[in-house]
Amino acid sequence: MYQVRIAGGWIYRMRRVLATLCIGVLAVLVAYKAVFGANGMMVYRGKRAEYHRLQREIQQAVEERQRLQHRVELLQSDPGAIERQAREQLGYVKPGDVVLVEPQPKLDARLPASPAPPQ
Repeated sequence: MYQVRIAGGWIYRMRRVLATLCIGVLAVLVAYKAVFGANGMMVYRGKRAEYHRLQREIQQAVEERQRLQHRVELLQSDPGAIERQAREQLGYVKPGDVVLVEPQPKLDARLPASPAPPQ
């Protein structure tokens, strides 16, 4: 019985210290949860960085769409634009145009023929 009374008296005298320690441990756990938890600062920073990256991608997609829309409108309304595209992509020429052709390099008969490089 004497042992219980001494232990109980020690706990009673140390109650403020024990309460302060318990509150300190609880504060550390709450701070850890606030920083590293499911909705903590680290997750928030990652989500914010992803948000900014996606906003940049959206802006680039909008600019690309506007550029392509302008090109479509130009091709629908301007015959010169259609002609330009046909000449560039299909290699069409008008009568009277001068066509420059790059000469092919001559192969040396003494060397074995190498396969053509893939294009």
